[in-house]
Amino acid sequence: MIQSPFHATWQHLRYLPLWSALTVNRFRAFDRRSRALGTAVGLVLRWFPVARRRCDREILRVFPAMPRPDRMRLIRAVGQNMGRTLFEIYHAPAFQARPARFSVAGPGLDALTAARAAGRGAIIVSGHFGQWDAVRAVLKARGMETGAVYRPQTNRHYQRRLLAGIKAGGQPILPTGARGTGQMVRHLKQGGFVAILLDEKYPEGERLDFLGLPALTSLAAARMALRYDVPLVPAYGTRTGDGSTFAVEFEAPIPPSDPRTMTQAANDSLAARVRARPEQWYWLLRRWQGA
Repeated sequence: MIQSPFHATWQHLRYLPLWSALTVNRFRAFDRRSRALGTAVGLVLRWFPVARRRCDREILRVFPAMPRPDRMRLIRAVGQNMGRTLFEIYHAPAFQARPARFSVAGPGLDALTAARAAGRGAIIVSGHFGQWDAVRAVLKARGMETGAVYRPQTNRHYQRRLLAGIKAGGQPILPTGARGTGQMVRHLKQGGFVAILLDEKYPEGERLDFLGLPALTSLAAARMALRYDVPLVPAYGTRTGDGSTFAVEFEAPIPPSDPRTMTQAANDSLAARVRARPEQWYWLLRRWQGA
């Protein structure tokens, strides 16, 4: 699609702050650069009125009694996690190159290892929590490369950098929509693994509980797990310590039943993580809008 000069200029301008932050710190050590971008994004989210109000509104839905000073500290911490996660995805090869930063636990890893040994596919479900691509980094290091479902970005600069980083984390990268669903089915039938983030609003989805509120949620992951007899494993990469290390946990596979029950179990799993560490979830998703 041909873009107008105005549209192209606007995309440049929107990308300029991030490009500047990445460029200024390009000769510093990896973790220092990650922290620097996290600090910058945290300040923007805390002090930029539009972003702050949007984040504050969503936090109040779930934590209506939280005092304003605590919410403002939470918003800044959310921004710090967002900035660090974006930097790490942009620089996926360097992020994956230090396996000592990942501690790994949980019965789901054994289930995935068994599925790979049997030539079966698997679906890993997670959310925009912590460093979600740490899950795929751990699986890739163990010979279980995992693809991902990806929603294309409207800004071509973000699209180019972000897609390159996600591809480095594991392939295939499957677009949202009917074409991506068809590709996912073929991948699962061939014994492939795919990771899906379930916490984005899905307008055609079912109203399921998430953090005590109705949220439009896709049942597609559970439906495919049942139809193709593959495990559905919740997994999370929680940021620990100074934010440069990660506890990657693979929960037990969700027992097969029906798509709605299984998807609700996935929502409940993520909700428990968010309640325990709210600063590590991406509160800007507008998760409950229109539900």
